[in-house]
Amino acid sequence: MGFFLETLIGGLMAGMLYSLVALGFVLIFKASGVFNFAQGAMVLFAALAMARFAEWIPQWTGINSLLLANLLAFALAAAVMFVVAWVVEFLVLRHLVNQEGATLLMATLGITYFLDGLGQTLFGSDIYPIDIGMPKEPLMLLDTVFEGGLLISQEDMVAALIAAVLVAALSLFFQKTTTGRALRAVADDHQAAQSIGIPLNRIWVIVWCVAGVVALVAGMIWGAKLGVQFSLSSLALRALPVVILGGLTSVPGAIIGGLIIGVGEKLSEVFLGPYVGGGIEIWFAYMLALGFLLVRPQGLFGEKIIDRV
Repeated sequence: MGFFLETLIGGLMAGMLYSLVALGFVLIFKASGVFNFAQGAMVLFAALAMARFAEWIPQWTGINSLLLANLLAFALAAAVMFVVAWVVEFLVLRHLVNQEGATLLMATLGITYFLDGLGQTLFGSDIYPIDIGMPKEPLMLLDTVFEGGLLISQEDMVAALIAAVLVAALSLFFQKTTTGRALRAVADDHQAAQSIGIPLNRIWVIVWCVAGVVALVAGMIWGAKLGVQFSLSSLALRALPVVILGGLTSVPGAIIGGLIIGVGEKLSEVFLGPYVGGGIEIWFAYMLALGFLLVRPQGLFGEKIIDRV
């Protein structure tokens, strides 16, 4: 029982991180109606900025405090992502208002390659560490209840807590604020939103800024765990099954989908892996997403689209 609970908790914590990455997809889709393939590149670019600023700030200012250096690095990296959001809106999205979804999709692919190249040019292409003070030692819990206790990663616990706080804040933002409701209106119909006075360009800048901050937090957490390297851009692919499962238009769906995928990957690898061979954790999520596409293509919480002719 103890081993099962360890696996379950590990899956839930991994699922929260998947949800964080998937939120970036949901944010952009809710505002523009297009799937943003640049999300993985945004995670990488933001993590590179955070890692390099955290390295450079002590050299520039003489600051010896790790916490203060990280706070300044986070603020500077967030400012960089705001600038990226404004440039994307000004140079790309502004000229594609009311265009077909395929056109916007191709635009996000172009943004992906641009950010990959720009990140390498500005910040380098090595593997960079991010030290945000997350504890590395595992924590033993309930050793009097279960034989051997439960061995829990403190690093994963802190990362999951950060992700959960951000996810909760974004959920409240979309449901309770005027800007959040405007974002939903823009996602439903660009022309109708413009006709009632919602400034489409400003909304797109806001949502790309928010998605940039989400990418920064995701990149910071994954960079602290694995190091900032160009494989971080593949995180977008790990979040694809999450948004398919939860629904492209649902913030709660991204959360629930991430938890289901995280738990499913861990449990399948531990309990089914010995029977079907190793590596099930890699493809389990995609097979689950494929099954949902066949029976419920809009996902668990996505809106069912009905076209009347």
